[in-house]
Amino acid sequence: MALRYLKIRMFPYHQKNTDYLHSDHRKSEKHSKTMEKQENPGILNIDTSLYKTRISASFANRKSCQPADPHIITSFIPGTILDILVKTGQSVKKGDDLMILDAMKMQNVLRSSVDGRIKTIAVNKGDKVSKGFILLELELNLK
Repeated sequence: MALRYLKIRMFPYHQKNTDYLHSDHRKSEKHSKTMEKQENPGILNIDTSLYKTRISASFANRKSCQPADPHIITSFIPGTILDILVKTGQSVKKGDDLMILDAMKMQNVLRSSVDGRIKTIAVNKGDKVSKGFILLELELNLK
């Protein structure tokens, strides 16, 4: 017995959509009308190609991504603070080491992404932190 594979393809928005067909290729008006009622077609942009698709309520109401705040350093993974390499009030430059976070048996060195001064350090050596936990805060050097 030969196996048959179903090939699924998303059609770009600029191509004409086809009607729903029965297995004997008759148009299914009832199915089309039901889908029109249930569908709220939306447009997705994937690699500069537009696709017409159904958008779920959870997708439509999702929280959009916010750019990272450069003056707040957070934990990107749960772990333990092994060492804090800076002190409150210390000036740091972009790329300077701030602290070492041990996570999954790896020592991750957290570095400054901007020039600034250490405003507050919210953790101590040996603290266990969860993902997204605020570790320290920087005051940006505005020139």
